[in-house]
Amino acid sequence: MIWDVCNWRDLGPLIRLKTTMTGDRYLNILSDRLHSFMSIVHSDGLGQFQQDNATPHTSRVATKWLQEHSSDFRHFHWPPKSPEMNITEDIRDALLHAVEKRSPPPRTPMDLLQDSWCEFPPGYLQTLVESMSRRFESFLRARGDPTRY
Repeated sequence: MIWDVCNWRDLGPLIRLKTTMTGDRYLNILSDRLHSFMSIVHSDGLGQFQQDNATPHTSRVATKWLQEHSSDFRHFHWPPKSPEMNITEDIRDALLHAVEKRSPPPRTPMDLLQDSWCEFPPGYLQTLVESMSRRFESFLRARGDPTRY
């Protein structure tokens, strides 16, 4: 499993998890990785963090941590049943495509992912982030039902 974070212009760390994600493991990622990323790229406190409704993301410890750090950045509450709003899926698809095109192959799968992650063109991230308003409008029009976005 891989955890990642990005914004309109910056890629954050790509973290490989060698075990199942739990609320406590996710809390460690939030405090060790997310907090430093957000404080660097959104030092004004105006950054907005978005995650889906995976069980570790909505765990009591993760929810409490996000509430305690609400002055550092905002947390976008993910609507239920709305996977089409997740730009991370688009990023992962592009990452897999970039991995398939690599030649020669890197030494390890993580090296391969890390190399491809670092080579994303900034314009790609900007396009995805800018698509969020259209995705959200589509979601609202569908009243929470799946959309064709």
